[in-house]
Amino acid sequence: MERAEALRRELEHAREQTDALFGLISPEALYRRPVAERHRLVFYLGHFDAFDWNLLARRGMGENSFHSEFDSLFERGIDPPPGQAPADNPSDWPRRMEVESYNRRARDWIDSHLGEIDPYLAQMAIEHRLMHAETFAYLLHNLPHDQKRGGVLPDASRRDTPANPLVRVAAGAVTLGAPRERFAWDNEYLAHDVTVPEFAITKYKISNGEYLGFVREGGPAPHFWAREGDSWLYRGMFGSVPLPLTHAVWVTWRQAAAYAEWSGMALPSEAQFQLAASATTPDAERDNFGFHWWDPIAVDASNGGPHASQMIGNGWEWTRDVFAPFEGFEPHPFYAGYSADFFDGNHYVLKGASPRTAARLTRAAFRNWFRPEYPHMYAGFRLVED
Repeated sequence: MERAEALRRELEHAREQTDALFGLISPEALYRRPVAERHRLVFYLGHFDAFDWNLLARRGMGENSFHSEFDSLFERGIDPPPGQAPADNPSDWPRRMEVESYNRRARDWIDSHLGEIDPYLAQMAIEHRLMHAETFAYLLHNLPHDQKRGGVLPDASRRDTPANPLVRVAAGAVTLGAPRERFAWDNEYLAHDVTVPEFAITKYKISNGEYLGFVREGGPAPHFWAREGDSWLYRGMFGSVPLPLTHAVWVTWRQAAAYAEWSGMALPSEAQFQLAASATTPDAERDNFGFHWWDPIAVDASNGGPHASQMIGNGWEWTRDVFAPFEGFEPHPFYAGYSADFFDGNHYVLKGASPRTAARLTRAAFRNWFRPEYPHMYAGFRLVED
């Protein structure tokens, strides 16, 4: 009974997070497509609850469908290669009231059966919703500012670029992945130890100020920057401000890798990141994750003592590792394509968390991944010297 009640509270919290996102946009924006390679925003209005219904009711408990068309329409998002955007029209999608009616019926059934649902599947539904709360946030980031409401402007710090020294990380063994007895996604299994030789890592994420030097020498500008005359702006969720030199830069994997080559260093491996991250205890408000803010904060906002700072928070961090399964990988039978569809050599592992990452997803084993040229992720990086 206690477990069911705990899951109920977590599910309610996750629903509150996703429901609130739709209150941030103007009504007409619901049928916009702010990112060409993704669905229109109305898809996500149905997706959160269709996923829960399909997983928990239809697959988990064999319940008959009450709206098979919506079950299929809203079941899964898309990740097409660049230049292969969908070509649907707003009129191809159902009306908002129809989707909301579907959502209510799905939620009513799930809520009335939560005590009977496999707790593992319930946790999967909760984490999926929280992951897509972040996905939806970076889609909203690309909406024009006049189509959003209720937020605050990003911090407009005018401090100079902070120094970013290297800190040494002693050789050691680090555990990648999760043991079978814990809830995790299929790509997190199986836990195994990796021995990592000594290396050095930048104390802070690469800042806008550091990356600006690269841009001035011909490097590509990040998606989150905008040019205004002779100056650069940071395009925040709810407004633009003069580029804060102290804040974490968010870039694609290719941009991060190009900066690393330009600087004569390298992106960390997944194991190097994990070993460096194990030296500190993350804090959601201090390190900028768990829905406290919408935009990056200064990379040196928390010092970290002798260790690397903000390893968890203020932007996911690109690694040099291609997303691939650990030995013993088995896809989950109820969500077989969650990871396996992306073991294609064209997605890279990210670790850490962004401002819009739920605290629940900051466990050491969690792995994120994206295409190397995808520009919309809240993802930064730091560098290592082996």
